[in-house]
Amino acid sequence: MTVTTSPSRSERGAGLLSTAAGVVVFLVFLLFAVQLLFGLYASSVVTAVANDAVVRAASADAPPLAVIEAEARRSLGEVGSSAIFDWATDDSDGDGVADTVVLEVVARPPRFIPRSIGGAIGLDEIRRAVRVRTEQVQA
Repeated sequence: MTVTTSPSRSERGAGLLSTAAGVVVFLVFLLFAVQLLFGLYASSVVTAVANDAVVRAASADAPPLAVIEAEARRSLGEVGSSAIFDWATDDSDGDGVADTVVLEVVARPPRFIPRSIGGAIGLDEIRRAVRVRTEQVQA
């Protein structure tokens, strides 16, 4: 003879709340991992594009900065449409002649978690500054 016991009315649905809380915590960790991966990828892409743009601007036969910046924005995709490019020149050796091209890029990667969570750990924006000496053509 088998005895089956059915849960009492007070225990029905007791696992529902803990299961729902567990699923929510799992999804938050999953979205955090996705945000972290996208942030790392976007950081690498912004660094590479900024480096390529400033090297191109520092070459002896460089096109106008507007052309270089437009191509860099295109390379960044959706992130490039809202990125801030700040171009400057600098005299790095102190001889009074600007011999260095400086580019600072500020971009915001795509968001998967609320800004209140991601902003506290540095996932809010990508800020890169690149400096390259200009090429001088000897006559």
